[in-house]
Amino acid sequence: MSKNLISENRNTRTIKTLEEINAILKEHKEELRKRYRIKEIGVFGSYVRGEQKKRGSDVDILVEFDELPDIFMFIDLEDHLSRLLRKKVDLVRKGAIRPELKDIIFNETVYI
Repeated sequence: MSKNLISENRNTRTIKTLEEINAILKEHKEELRKRYRIKEIGVFGSYVRGEQKKRGSDVDILVEFDELPDIFMFIDLEDHLSRLLRKKVDLVRKGAIRPELKDIIFNETVYI
């Protein structure tokens, strides 16, 4: 059986794997860099660990900016990524991670 990265379900595309998330982010990386001044972007959490659920898991994305955005730009980026990935995105700024979680998150993040 071939490995499908996307499954069709009632005419909507559902993300299944980290590989598909990475492919979409890579495809849009330059646009994201220019529009949102992103320096670095990566995925962490359940999709990296292979623990995502079919319907309930959001996509955890770690981001670092060249220039810190205001709250409106940050929310716009989170919404934009949710539309691109067709999944709810939990966007986390690298500098905003609590000290006790840094090692865990930084060690599992897959950067694009």
